[in-house]
Amino acid sequence: MSTPLDTTMSQIQQLLNRQIERVNQMKLSPPNTPMANLSNITIGVCPGDGIGPVIATEAQRVMQTVLDQLPPPSHRHIQFKPIHGLTIENRLSLGVAIPPTVLADLKSCHVILKGPTTTPQVGMGVANIESANVAMRRELDLFANVRPVQIPQLGIDWTFFRENTEGEYVLGSQGIEVNHDISLDFKITTQLGCERIIRAAFEFAKQTGKKRVSVVTKSNVIKTTDGRFSRVAREIAEEYKADGIQSDEWYVDIMAAKLIDPARQSDFSVLVMPNLYGDILTDEAAQLQGGVGTAGSANIGNRWAMFEAIHGSAPRMVSEGRGDYADPSSMIKAGAMLLRHIGLIDQANQIEQALTLCTQIEKKWIITGRSDGVTASQFADYILEWAIHPDLDTHYSKGIAHAS
Repeated sequence: MSTPLDTTMSQIQQLLNRQIERVNQMKLSPPNTPMANLSNITIGVCPGDGIGPVIATEAQRVMQTVLDQLPPPSHRHIQFKPIHGLTIENRLSLGVAIPPTVLADLKSCHVILKGPTTTPQVGMGVANIESANVAMRRELDLFANVRPVQIPQLGIDWTFFRENTEGEYVLGSQGIEVNHDISLDFKITTQLGCERIIRAAFEFAKQTGKKRVSVVTKSNVIKTTDGRFSRVAREIAEEYKADGIQSDEWYVDIMAAKLIDPARQSDFSVLVMPNLYGDILTDEAAQLQGGVGTAGSANIGNRWAMFEAIHGSAPRMVSEGRGDYADPSSMIKAGAMLLRHIGLIDQANQIEQALTLCTQIEKKWIITGRSDGVTASQFADYILEWAIHPDLDTHYSKGIAHAS
């Protein structure tokens, strides 16, 4: 007769076998194809649920309006492809994180603009399906989660590189209830997983002229998995010394403190870390910028890339009839990041400068999430006023100088 321990050990063996297979698939991943080299680009727009359809609609509208300013004929053909079916209702009815037809549609696109999606919590009385984000990152092998936070008037220009397919999240829905007294979850760290996210951070620093990469772990306590991350980071850092890039390591708890320390904030530039730490620290950093509603996120792999807000789907706002008042800034920022990824640097800069002017400098219109502020559509109109303004650069520079 098998015991609870026998059952647990069998489950662990199955999990490890699947992780070994995952690593083998990672090794077969094709080399990166720069999007800027493609003449035709398909942007999949996946609204998600909750406030997702509201803010995704406004983000697409801002992107399309800015793209319409390109002189004809454009140097490439860009088309938006709507992708439906990634709602919580559809996912629950099928019992899957991503319906197969949706996944096929996602894979037919080059890049994806994705609205927030709801993940059921254990105890809600519904199926314990995996996060759609976690599943999408795994299925498309989007290993690099890149989250910029910029507050020019405070000298803050941070770019976070968060490992996206490992850590506590990769097996987050596959923990084991050993018995009445013990619950067990897992943290997975692989050599290749560490190498590719850390190298991506150093390559970004090299390409953008940044001179410092800060590695964030808790390797003094989490000695095996975080220890591997630290060790790989030190090895890779040696390769970039000749490029003038310095590297240091911080424990996640003290980094959380230093990000809100005015005396140290401007010291940081590029930061790289495992999955869970990146999720927490980037929310903290976004709050300094104006809240999680202001921050966009890139999920990048060798073949596909997905861009999204860093916050959730806010179903309470919808149930309370406030969905139209959701802040679209995060999705608009994600849209700008998408344009930069496919090589449209000037158009991305237009949107990002307009966002900074509207959310941090001028603040003529305020979005509060309630009827005492403007709607998502009105706020997108406000951003567009500046995004296509002929004197945007001048107003942006003056605004930053005045605020500083």
